[in-house]
Amino acid sequence: MSLYQVVYASRPFGYDQGMLNGILADARRCNERDGITGSLICRDDLYLQLLEGPADLVTAAFARIARDDRHLEVRRLLAGPTASRLFPTWAMRHDPARSWMWTRDQVAAGVPERASRDEVLAVFQRLAADPG
Repeated sequence: MSLYQVVYASRPFGYDQGMLNGILADARRCNERDGITGSLICRDDLYLQLLEGPADLVTAAFARIARDDRHLEVRRLLAGPTASRLFPTWAMRHDPARSWMWTRDQVAAGVPERASRDEVLAVFQRLAADPG
């Protein structure tokens, strides 16, 4: 089986703990069913998510997310094959956005969309290396 990754950014609509819990529950249920792993980094101005797994199933998951009204301005930052999973044991790891993430001003200015593939993946590589 070849592995595929998608990373997207979106803006939350109606962000609160209840909304986040619903997104995480849906993601974990669907991802476990589909053999997808990944991580969701979130705060009230940004969702940044990495999905990894079989290409057709990751593509379908991204399409569902793009239609989900809990997300605004869904932007795919990267997509393509990958040699291995960054989050092999996580149906969906949740992590609040860290201080080393892009600032609110940087997000508003479109920095995530201009980031290179390596810069985007580095965010998730750093998170994957954190046992927390």
